[in-house]
Amino acid sequence: MPASRLHAAKNGSLTPSYRAVAIWLWSLAGLVFLMVIVGGATRLTESGLSITEWKPLSGIIPPLSQAAWLAEFENYKKIPQYAQLFPDMDLGGFKFIFFFEWSHRLLGRLIGAAMALPLVYFWVKGNLPPGYKVKLLAVLALGSVQGIVGWWMVKSGLSDRVEVAQERLAVHLLLASLTFAALVWLAASLKRRDAELSQRVLPGLKWFAGSITLLVLLQIGFGALVAGLRAGRAFNTWPLIDGYFWPPLDQLTLLTPLWRNFLDNILLVQFQHRMTAYVLLAVALVQVFYASRVARGSRAQRRAIAVVGLVAAQTAIGIVALVLVVPLWAGLLHQAFAMLVLGMAVAHAQALSQSR
Repeated sequence: MPASRLHAAKNGSLTPSYRAVAIWLWSLAGLVFLMVIVGGATRLTESGLSITEWKPLSGIIPPLSQAAWLAEFENYKKIPQYAQLFPDMDLGGFKFIFFFEWSHRLLGRLIGAAMALPLVYFWVKGNLPPGYKVKLLAVLALGSVQGIVGWWMVKSGLSDRVEVAQERLAVHLLLASLTFAALVWLAASLKRRDAELSQRVLPGLKWFAGSITLLVLLQIGFGALVAGLRAGRAFNTWPLIDGYFWPPLDQLTLLTPLWRNFLDNILLVQFQHRMTAYVLLAVALVQVFYASRVARGSRAQRRAIAVVGLVAAQTAIGIVALVLVVPLWAGLLHQAFAMLVLGMAVAHAQALSQSR
């Protein structure tokens, strides 16, 4: 790295070319964040199966004539969801759910273009930081896989079910979350920070930051299972679930083989989501206590406080959503805060990785 660029980096600033890359990456992270929210709205409004075909190019344009709308509606009438859940739906109702799914897919295409085209530009101009080419290609590939997984998820609800398979929904959301996390990490890493902590305390803080990030991802996966099973519309009491804090083992292991309970048993799926939330909040609180002992007054302590604040807010939103039987606004707010928690956890872990 040239001396002038290194000097700028040490002072926490960036050269103009790197600043442009950072803005691009943060913008992409924002688009993925929006994609997750639109996806949540698509799920909560039962819109995800309204488009029964995968047309990567021609699907960009929605139906433009009455005949085209009627043809799409007829396709939707052929799947079990229409017959079993919405047999009285008219064309106006179909257009409503269609536009949610169409917007979700269109946003995915826009993210792909917003990733690929600037990547080519920065690559040709030589403005990418060292080591970023392979990392950015990996993120682009992850986004491409996400589109394929999205259709794989939709296909699970077109024949024998009235909704998508919850495990495929979890894979879909986790891939989006990993893409978001990777973009936040890469964007945050472009701001070089002066060393703020001693080597003596770094390992412990890094352990907490890494553990919290992994727990957040696990919790997002569990949340997707809850959403896919509509488990949030059952056992709508807190802090007890079905009259227990810890339900009887025979109810938690009702299905055979045993592993099915973790995916299909509504009680266990909601219970594991609750318990992971408590563990996550506890670890975040312990991190704050630890940071206040070994890194008082540091940026690391302030980030740890921000993490626990977001986790606490997310926990409270989850409880409200549960007790209110998941109204649309609460479900979307819960999903949005999950991504905010993930983004803060990743930024915290990334900052600690530079404190060497």
